[in-house]
Amino acid sequence: MQGTKTRLLTGNKAMAEAIKLEMERDPNVFVMGEDVGVYGGIFGSTEGLFQQFGSDRVIDTPISETAFIGAAVGAAAEGMRPIVELMFVDFFGVCMDQIYNHMAKIPYMSGGRVKLPIVLMTAVGGGYSDAAQHSQTLYATFAHLPGMKVVAPSTPYDLKGMMISAIRDDNPVVFMFHKTLQGLGWMDQLDASVGHVPEEAYTVPLGKANVVREGKDITIVGIQMTTHHALEAAKKLEQEGIEAEVIDLRSLVPLDRETILQSIKKTHRLLVVDEDYLSYGMTAEIAAIAAEEGLYDLEAPVKRLAVPDVPIPFSRPLEQFVLPNAEKIYQEAIKLVNE
Repeated sequence: MQGTKTRLLTGNKAMAEAIKLEMERDPNVFVMGEDVGVYGGIFGSTEGLFQQFGSDRVIDTPISETAFIGAAVGAAAEGMRPIVELMFVDFFGVCMDQIYNHMAKIPYMSGGRVKLPIVLMTAVGGGYSDAAQHSQTLYATFAHLPGMKVVAPSTPYDLKGMMISAIRDDNPVVFMFHKTLQGLGWMDQLDASVGHVPEEAYTVPLGKANVVREGKDITIVGIQMTTHHALEAAKKLEQEGIEAEVIDLRSLVPLDRETILQSIKKTHRLLVVDEDYLSYGMTAEIAAIAAEEGLYDLEAPVKRLAVPDVPIPFSRPLEQFVLPNAEKIYQEAIKLVNE
């Protein structure tokens, strides 16, 4: 609307604002995790909350993921709406019993009588030489396990709107945020980590992909950082006369199959890009959807670009070698269009 003032926020401030608004709206919402209190979360996702709500509702925990995620499950079963932070998604190994055998399964095993409205938020992504135990995305690891919604927003606007949707959802939601898109001063600064975010509370639906660039020659499906790499590649492709359509998945569970298939019908080519490992992952799932439901719309084989099946290297040159980027997407798209 004419005269509307644009307000820009970083990704972390958008997340923290979403949590703040829901804590003000609903006294059952509270936060737990390592360094989420005075420090505001090492990636800024709870910045300012401790000062407003105090230690009763923003709870710093010991380094014991099994204990505090288990506590969140119990609190949710008794009617609370906990938000619990697993600092790095890589740490899931020490608490997977609480996540998958408790959080994901109890609603099903109780016949729906026990609801677990938990948001498990966790940082994902490489690019900082944090090595094999602090640099993974692991989207597919959680999407593969039934009983949890799994989302991964890519913009400050979506981080706020999808966080509010996740908090209000009666199902457990794994909310994966990418470190690079938090907009923190001690990390590489990207334009994509800052965006327009309205002051009021609003929701963005979980399970709906976003066509962030329309095109007619090739569909590029990405998530989080690979979406932004794809947009950069699309600008370069345009100089070659190739119009790429870029889809930001935003959500792995539920997965928006329809948006992908509609795009394939238009472009007849599909490239799927993921910062997770290549085998048994998101790229394979979307390729399978294209094969099962959109095969006759394709004029070329589906191409996949993802991290090779190796742990993320500490060495920066090696890390950059395995991670997808705009140039790799551009090269794969050129080959696919010319097939």
